[in-house]
Amino acid sequence: MDAKVTFFLGANSPAGFYSLYDQMLPAREARRIFLLKGGAGCGKSTLMKRVSAALEEKGEPVEYIRCSGDPDSLDAVVFPRLKAAIVDATAPHVMEPSLPGVVESYVNLGRFYDHPALTEKREAIAAATAGYKSHYKGAYRCLTAAAQLAEDNRALLLTPELEAKLQKRARGILSREVKKTGREPGRAVQRFLGAISCQGPSCRFETVDALCRKVYELQDAYGLGAGMLTALAAGCMAAGYDVILCPSPLFPDRAQHLIVPELALAFVTSTPTLPYPGKPYRRIRVDAMAEGEPLRKYRSRLKFARKVQSALLEEAVDSLRQAKEEHDGLEKLYNPHVDFKGVNAQAEEILKELLELEETH
Repeated sequence: MDAKVTFFLGANSPAGFYSLYDQMLPAREARRIFLLKGGAGCGKSTLMKRVSAALEEKGEPVEYIRCSGDPDSLDAVVFPRLKAAIVDATAPHVMEPSLPGVVESYVNLGRFYDHPALTEKREAIAAATAGYKSHYKGAYRCLTAAAQLAEDNRALLLTPELEAKLQKRARGILSREVKKTGREPGRAVQRFLGAISCQGPSCRFETVDALCRKVYELQDAYGLGAGMLTALAAGCMAAGYDVILCPSPLFPDRAQHLIVPELALAFVTSTPTLPYPGKPYRRIRVDAMAEGEPLRKYRSRLKFARKVQSALLEEAVDSLRQAKEEHDGLEKLYNPHVDFKGVNAQAEEILKELLELEETH
């Protein structure tokens, strides 16, 4: 499989940082979780890349969890077959052990700092830390306003008649695509497929293509299909299939995509900003289903609100970009004073433990 399976477990949302880290691995099944602790520039992402690359080379499946602030950086790597993970357990996605010493263990990368050298840079480090956090606050304010406009547009178009049409379409799809297994009901796990980051709004559609042969594309510019996705997820679970339910970063309580790995089946929301780039098995024109009196009546209002929403999202992304620049500066202050030989040695120790898990799997 050429494409990597990549998700986000956190989102920059109107409410601030929204975390799904409690869903990283099923608590009852997890065998080993390494909780990385340490500040900026201490090598957390580097360690995860080193270990995951070594395991992937040996054929071990890897799920990459990207940072919603900077998608080029890793926040976690999950090894689903081993039921193990390595995670950056520092703010804003702080994680604490549930079974310390049994499943989780702390890995203190802060011990590789040269503390005397960093003490001399105290004022610069304090200024850079305060700077990047202030930019995040500005981004969240813009996201709040953008979400309010998007919600107003959705409320204008989502009539009971449209909801009934979407539910009927969901029932038809379930009857064709999802056969009952006779097993216990399946489970849902949540992952963000997209993020609003310093690189702009993005969606990891390559993950869908890596996991699924059959993709339904929901053309939906107003977030009208969330109820349909929830109904599809419920039907799949009732038939005995586990699902990956992917919320919207702007509305984390609302479904935006659905993946059913065992059936190699997915339902993705495609928008004018983030269209699905692949060739779908079927295309559902949700926007067209909304055509009628509400769309004609509010067309100019909807257009204006979307224009303002787009400008607000651009402002949010600009704030996130400035936060990234500040954080990059912070890492440059730290990097020369980190013992990366020690970090690499720690990576080898973790890799050794995971290889031992592989042998006993």
